[in-house]
Amino acid sequence: MDDEVDPNEENVNSVLAQESSELFHILNGQSPTVIMQLCQMMASEAGWQNQLSAASSSTNPIQAMLDYFRTARAEKCRIFLQSVCLWCENIPMRLESRLMSVAGDTSSEYEMMQQNHWDQYFTSVRGLLQRRWERLTERLVKDVQLENVWVSLRTTNRVRDRPDQTPGSADRGSRTPESDGDYIFLESRLTLETFLQGCEGKVTVLVGQAGSGKTLLMSCLGQQWANGLGPIPSSYLFVLLEFRQLNLLSRPLTLAELLLQHYLPPNGGNDAQSAIVDCLLSNPEQSCWVLDGYDEFHGKLNRQEMQREPLDLENPLPVADLISGLLNRQLLKGSTVLVTCRVRDVMDLDGVSDKVGQLLEWGHHEIKEYVDKFFGVKGDSLNRALGAQAADLLLSSRHLLAMSSLPALCNICCICLEHLLLEGTQISGERSGEEDSRGEPRAHSEQGGKREGSEDIAKGGTNGRAQLCPTLAQIPTTLTQVYLTVLGAFLGRGSNQGGRDFRPRDERFPQSTVNTQTTLSQYRLCTLSRLAWRGLEESKILFEEEDIPQDVLEFSVRTGLMSQVELRRQDGMLVSAYCFIHLTVQEFLAALRLMTSADVSDAQLKKRFSLKTRWTTKSNHKTVFTDSLYLYVCGLASPQCTPALVQLARASGGTRVQSWVQKRQELVRKMLKTLCQSNTLTGPKILELCHCVQESQDHQLAKQFVDARPTLELRNIRLLPNDIEALAFVVNAGGDNDIGLDFGACSMELECLDVLSRCQSIHCLSFRSRKYGDKFAEKLASVLPEFTALRKLEFCGSSLTAMGAACLASGLQKCPDITEINLSDNNLKDNGIGHIAEIFTKLQKLVSVMLGRNNTSLKAVDYLIEKMSSCLNIQHVCADGMKEVSVTFSPDTDKISLLNQDWSKPEMRNLARTLARCPSLSVLDLSGGQWDEQTLKTLIQFLPEIRITEKIILNDSCSSVESLVILTSLLSHCPPVVELHIRYKHTYTVHCYHICTHSTIVVAPLTPTLLSCCNLLPADLERVWKSLGTSSGLTLLDLSNNSLGNKGLRKLLDVLPCLSNIQEINASNNGIGMEGVVMLADALSSYDSLTQILISDGGKDQVILKFSPNKSMCLFFVFFRIRNSSLLPSNVTTLCTRLVQCGSHLELEFSHCSLTDRAIKNLQKVLPKMMSLQRLNVSHSITSTTDALTLVSCLNDSQRVTSVELRYRAFHCHFIFLIHPPLSLSLMSACSLGEEERCLIWFRQSGGCEKSLSVRESSLKRDHLVRLVDIVPNYPCVAKLDVKLRNCVCAFHSAFLISIEESWIRSEAAVCLLCRCLDLSSNIQTISIHQTTLHLSLMKSAEMTSVSLVDCAVDGIFFILCMNIATAMEQSQTNSLLDLLAAMDGLTQIQGIELDSWRMADAGIEQLTRLLPVWKDLKKISLSKNLVSDQSGETLLEALRRHNDVFIRDSRFLGDLTAAKMAVVLPSLTHLTVLDISENRIGCEGSSNLSKAIMSMKNLRKINLTAVGTSELCPVAASLAHCPLIQDVGLGWNNCSDDVALELARVLPLCHNLTQIDLESNNVSVYGATALLKALQYCPALHLIRLWRNKVLQSEAQRLSQTDRRLNFSFT
Repeated sequence: MDDEVDPNEENVNSVLAQESSELFHILNGQSPTVIMQLCQMMASEAGWQNQLSAASSSTNPIQAMLDYFRTARAEKCRIFLQSVCLWCENIPMRLESRLMSVAGDTSSEYEMMQQNHWDQYFTSVRGLLQRRWERLTERLVKDVQLENVWVSLRTTNRVRDRPDQTPGSADRGSRTPESDGDYIFLESRLTLETFLQGCEGKVTVLVGQAGSGKTLLMSCLGQQWANGLGPIPSSYLFVLLEFRQLNLLSRPLTLAELLLQHYLPPNGGNDAQSAIVDCLLSNPEQSCWVLDGYDEFHGKLNRQEMQREPLDLENPLPVADLISGLLNRQLLKGSTVLVTCRVRDVMDLDGVSDKVGQLLEWGHHEIKEYVDKFFGVKGDSLNRALGAQAADLLLSSRHLLAMSSLPALCNICCICLEHLLLEGTQISGERSGEEDSRGEPRAHSEQGGKREGSEDIAKGGTNGRAQLCPTLAQIPTTLTQVYLTVLGAFLGRGSNQGGRDFRPRDERFPQSTVNTQTTLSQYRLCTLSRLAWRGLEESKILFEEEDIPQDVLEFSVRTGLMSQVELRRQDGMLVSAYCFIHLTVQEFLAALRLMTSADVSDAQLKKRFSLKTRWTTKSNHKTVFTDSLYLYVCGLASPQCTPALVQLARASGGTRVQSWVQKRQELVRKMLKTLCQSNTLTGPKILELCHCVQESQDHQLAKQFVDARPTLELRNIRLLPNDIEALAFVVNAGGDNDIGLDFGACSMELECLDVLSRCQSIHCLSFRSRKYGDKFAEKLASVLPEFTALRKLEFCGSSLTAMGAACLASGLQKCPDITEINLSDNNLKDNGIGHIAEIFTKLQKLVSVMLGRNNTSLKAVDYLIEKMSSCLNIQHVCADGMKEVSVTFSPDTDKISLLNQDWSKPEMRNLARTLARCPSLSVLDLSGGQWDEQTLKTLIQFLPEIRITEKIILNDSCSSVESLVILTSLLSHCPPVVELHIRYKHTYTVHCYHICTHSTIVVAPLTPTLLSCCNLLPADLERVWKSLGTSSGLTLLDLSNNSLGNKGLRKLLDVLPCLSNIQEINASNNGIGMEGVVMLADALSSYDSLTQILISDGGKDQVILKFSPNKSMCLFFVFFRIRNSSLLPSNVTTLCTRLVQCGSHLELEFSHCSLTDRAIKNLQKVLPKMMSLQRLNVSHSITSTTDALTLVSCLNDSQRVTSVELRYRAFHCHFIFLIHPPLSLSLMSACSLGEEERCLIWFRQSGGCEKSLSVRESSLKRDHLVRLVDIVPNYPCVAKLDVKLRNCVCAFHSAFLISIEESWIRSEAAVCLLCRCLDLSSNIQTISIHQTTLHLSLMKSAEMTSVSLVDCAVDGIFFILCMNIATAMEQSQTNSLLDLLAAMDGLTQIQGIELDSWRMADAGIEQLTRLLPVWKDLKKISLSKNLVSDQSGETLLEALRRHNDVFIRDSRFLGDLTAAKMAVVLPSLTHLTVLDISENRIGCEGSSNLSKAIMSMKNLRKINLTAVGTSELCPVAASLAHCPLIQDVGLGWNNCSDDVALELARVLPLCHNLTQIDLESNNVSVYGATALLKALQYCPALHLIRLWRNKVLQSEAQRLSQTDRRLNFSFT
């Protein structure tokens, strides 16, 4: 073995056998990957798996592999040994040398073999593609040439995922979306051949609608490649895979298996397969993979967002992963990939495609050319006549024309037209007699693009057209009728092989559509509809032979209704499959099944009935179909289709089919009605709904659609003429309601505008998109006069120039009723603005014109201003820079706003001269100019020449103190200026107010000068005073937010004598300190007109001075208030000492000042000297209880103090002092340590010397309370005590008011407290407990007149068993408790009693009934929210008979029997004014009895029957006619219907004092609301009718409330 052996002499298999033992050990040490690669070399031999499996069961796989190659062919063995030497490691040199020597170099031979197999495979693929093309073009009408197919190049927006929603009312006008779906067009169009050039090595996507010819074009592309033509190089391997066939591959495959087993198995066995795979893998860029029909693929491709790792070529994968690997460059990187799909599925390919193109639809020229080809124009006079007339008919029918834009559907339309034309010819022949009826028509078919036709049809007229053309009434008017006609044509083809149908017309299918032919035809139609529906349910479009009965299959293929395709199954076997001629045909047949078969339930129909959207989103549900099923269902729901459906349903074996079909049709119309009334549909779905309504031909549905949508908003949709026609049908069928159309970023052909002009009652048209330019505007201008109801036109965010503006202006002149025009955000420039301005005088009803963002200059503004002299109804010209330019029209006032304009001095001079020529202006706003001083002086110079009646606004137009001085000079040099506002932050804000100088009598208003935030220093004030000059008329001066300080304040106070008419000066935020505060105290004593000074934060924050214009008023009150300041004791002394000199009645306030003990003592010392002091307020300034009581002691120390109030948290001391003994001044000293946090000493004059003490929310301790008790009894004039303390009950015997609020006053405690009060004091006049507060009114020698316990959580048992409560309470309280009822027995003057929310039971009512006869003066009784039985209620009502003027309120109290009893009692209560029995379920009988009682209640002013448990309130409404004083009626929450509203409308004119009716939450419809509206004209006193939550649509409610605002449909 160590000897060298000549390879020519040594057998390679023998060497392998000799070295097998050593090779076995070497291979055992190699990696599994290497072993796997070596094992895969056996894949090319058939049956190796069985051998390996059998061997591996008993031996090692490596040994089995060595055994395999030892007996293999020599060539195979050589390749194996070469691979071992190449891939394996650690081979001894001796062994490697021998193996390489014996294996030799076979690479060139193998490469030659590979190339041979590769070339042979190319030949096989060419043959496959050519045969495929021949099969597809057998019945082709028109030749396919890639250079004549047009494509639009598109690019994806890979960032935005367009949501399926239309912008709401809040988003309108915010921005205009520009993209058409998720894709935009880059070029107008290019040929498909040009589009595919340069696609090598890239992923290219071709999109198109179903029926646009994608599959045919891919086959054509393959045929051209097979002939060495076309854009795909002939050196590339052309692989054409159809997704609909890939659906059949369920198990994982390798790429080699996909190519060599599913696409085309090669000749040559395993060697050929290995060679082809090796060539493909070594040259992946030499392959082109065409993947046709992704829209038909059941799976969904995965997009690899992260880094794409290569896939293992030998690893079997699902088909979807294999295709994804190709697209994501994980397999065969560098190969060419071409994918076809529909537009909605292109989102799945976003991110992997390099180029996307969309097949363009056919235009009129291509359609007419196809029609001519279809009817075979080759000199045949008959076919020439048929073709010409067919083309004319097709172009006249919007539905046929829209369908014909797609090649597949164009063929269907031609079949439909052929059927109609031949049928029309037969009818003509029948009318002319029976002599010509024996002719036998000749069959015609499509073969190789040629057609044969009948020659025996009688011709007459020019070119034989007269007898061939059916009338327009016979042309299908809906898409559903088109497909019915198509079915009739196919059935006719099957019955007589394409000839005419000579049966009598009454034997044919109704509506001149589907011919019934024979029972056999009906059976075929039923079978096909069943097949189509099953395919729809299973998402299946390909059917195998076993799926279809043989006779139906032969019929369908023969007539062309179905076509045959070849399928290769999982095992590689070729089988035939069949599909309908187009997906829409299958969907229409499925719709027939839905409408004629009881096997399909209503639930299945509802599940399938959903509107599609045209917006492409990544979350779309993937489906192979076109989502047109619901459209055909709507069309079949039309009554015109009922006879046809009945016949088909009867053929399906149904019973009572007439009623069943009508019921199914009614279900569809009901679903449509719900959609029509919905206000949540997006724009695309609104458009689809228009198509549905058009298909149904239901005018009532159209009206409901329009009523629910005052404006139709359509965004990002491509609109076709048939879309606009559907829109026009709905709008025109919807009645006379005005409607608005808002098109935003919608692609629209000019032809759409011709159709749009058919819409009537359009009051608003809006177009927003850069897609709309001058040509669009020119076309729009030509149709504008046809919109007779148009009031508003918007052409915004578009590409309009001056040329387009001129066209629009010419069209708008013929729209005399136009009121609003919006041409913002275009490119009109100055000339365009001039064109629009010229029509102002011709449109007398104009209200506003918007012209902003149009690339204009100041010249455009001059155009508009000059128009004010000739167009006198211009109210406001506004230009904010050039961004917002608008003109508003009104005959009332004139205003010009020229904002943010950067004028130079010459431009300002020109503007001023233009303004001087204008008529009188009320307001001139020139804000935002940022001019220099010279420009500002120019304006001031011309200002007297400008006729302004109100004000000039110059905000942000000057930026220096020099400019401020120039402006302030207006007050002295320009007499018309009466008010000046200047505020500076970053720039100045200036308002100059004028008075009209042309008036005979001028009454000048206040003259404010606002110099706020102007950064003024003390030195600047002198210049300002000099500029103001002799402006003695100044009334308000605002100097806030400057830097004046104490020095500036002194200068301000020095000039006060010169400001004789000043009323207020604001010097806040000027850095004023305590020195300035003392100056102000001196000023209050020095200047008689100064009446109020308000200071906060020691002068640093707020400083406001107010003056009295009437000096005689200054003798009464002056105010000096310091708040939120830190006052030292010395500050208090200084200020009070200065204020001693004040001669007027003074109110002094030190609130929120945190006064120390020393400061309070200083205050006490100086108070006796302040003889003019009337009120002292030290709220929130006392920090201790001791200090608070020190001030309270003023009750004894000063005879001038009349009132003290104490509250918790901060001490609120309100003192009122008596200046002279004849005057009595009340002092309120409130020590407040609580929520209100105020301390006020108030000196006021009153009629008597009354004092009050209030202690609330206090934490005073026992010794503090003792001091208070000592103070109050010693001061006999205290008239009011307000206490809020824990466990405090006070006993006083003089005239007094007491309020005690405690949280424990609830339930039993409330009753006990009431009893305790009655026990302690016999002079209680009124006593009331409301929730947790006790209110007592004491009066000497008075008897109790009122007892009230409201919302105290008291059970009725406590009212009865009050004496028994004593035994249950603590012993300490038992001796002091008196029987409440015993105490009330002697109270004969009770006028009112309120026992609400007691949860009182029958026992309580019984005891109350016993007391009622004693209370002869009872005026009011309220028992709301109690638990009273009918028996007790009757007893109570009987007791009330004696009280004929009592006010009754008993919510949730009455039962049916009680209500009936009330009907007996109420007539005796002749003085009853208010009756409230809400929330009592009186029932129908109670309502009737109550109405009889109401007739006797002549004094009734208010009745409330809210939620009384019955809707039968008509008798009650009728009885109101007998109540002349009735003012308020409440009938809400009773589910009342229109009959109550109608009854109210009848009696309203009789109730002259009625002011309010509450009908909320009832069942009143627009009918009842309209009746009330009509009655309102006779009721001037009626202010409100509440109709919230009734059955009135929002649009109707809005209309009614706009007619009369007294009808209120809101919840407020």
